[in-house]
Amino acid sequence: MQYLPNILFLVLLVLGIGYFTRNVKKLIRNIKLGHKIDVSDNKSERFKNMALIAFGQSKMVRRPVAGILHFIVYVGFIVINIEVLEIIIDGIFGTHRIFSPIGSVYNILIGTFEILALLVFVSVVIFWIRRNIIKLQRFWKTEMTSWPKNDANFILYFEMVLMTLFLIMNATDVHFQAMNSGNVVSQYIAPWFSELSENTLHIIERTAWWLHIAGILVFLNYLYFSKHLHILLAFPNTYFGKLRPKGELNNLEAVTKEVKMMMDPNVDPFAEPAEDSDEEIPAKFGASDVTDLNRIQLLNAYTCTECGRCTSECPANQTGKKLSPRKIMMDTRDRLEEVGKNIDANSGEFKDDGKQLLGHYITNEEIWACTTCNACTEACPVSIDPLSIILEMRRYLVMEQSAAPMELNNMMTNIENNGAPWPYNQMDRLNWKNE
Repeated sequence: MQYLPNILFLVLLVLGIGYFTRNVKKLIRNIKLGHKIDVSDNKSERFKNMALIAFGQSKMVRRPVAGILHFIVYVGFIVINIEVLEIIIDGIFGTHRIFSPIGSVYNILIGTFEILALLVFVSVVIFWIRRNIIKLQRFWKTEMTSWPKNDANFILYFEMVLMTLFLIMNATDVHFQAMNSGNVVSQYIAPWFSELSENTLHIIERTAWWLHIAGILVFLNYLYFSKHLHILLAFPNTYFGKLRPKGELNNLEAVTKEVKMMMDPNVDPFAEPAEDSDEEIPAKFGASDVTDLNRIQLLNAYTCTECGRCTSECPANQTGKKLSPRKIMMDTRDRLEEVGKNIDANSGEFKDDGKQLLGHYITNEEIWACTTCNACTEACPVSIDPLSIILEMRRYLVMEQSAAPMELNNMMTNIENNGAPWPYNQMDRLNWKNE
């Protein structure tokens, strides 16, 4: 019986980490359903972006109120969970505050943790008020259905409870309070329990301790099903983020070669490709489903924080168009999850379910409303690029379905026939200067 708590703790730890590992493998599997893309260039610049954007939160603070609050929660939650290391060691070996012998350093650390816990709690309450009482417009767009709204609140409640348990655990720890150092916040909570016996205080402290570590493990495994997966994925996503100028659009290599060949008078347009040619003609132009996208785009979808900054900056959305860049990312993630579940249900193989991303999740009206201004990409605090997905779906409609809007078809026909987007003969193109 002496070692029963240690055994129970190990079982809890193994189950929690095991389920988390299972979800991570599933996440990686789903992302690898996309096409491989070479992102091995400019490693120093990529690490710099990750340090500034993911670690430094440089794009978050562009909106000062939300940015500062988020920074507090981010730093607080990361730093406070350093104490999880002590909890794990204590849980496995049956010790109690194993790092306390380091003296003043330990007291400073715990004191810092307590201050951060209080700041995190206050910041989370403010976030809850902004979302549920003030009701900021970007949190109440049409794509924010019941689950996205509830998910955001669940996370806030989780963080409130975890910070409360941490402070109660310290406040009811008789030996810790007797040290009279490091308890900079919990000393003001301890009097609430002053009438209780030492045995009752021990039970409350142990209960808070168990609930705290169990809550952290539950939170860790909940991340996979939540928008807060960005806590883990923001770092690789910012590392693999787009480095080219934001206004530069990618071209299909096969199409680029064909255009260059058409413009080269020395090339025989009827010549057969060389037998040893490594030129690869894509089986499909553009994207109609998630498996047509590349792995970075699928990583983007899983990293989306659903903060709505992209949608609030989108000029098409601001003028009442149906397009919401946030919805594009949420739909991509939801479809990818659906495909992953299909694979799981069919012994590792995908069976056609009669659905696809374009049409069943994202409409033609949405993608043609985009102005390609890149405001969404610029606004995203974790380097997500909704525009790249929109362009791939447009490419599919134009090159595979010939389903471009009439105005665009007319323009492309004029360019093909007249060398300009206007319906004038090439000999008349400069007549405007005589008017």
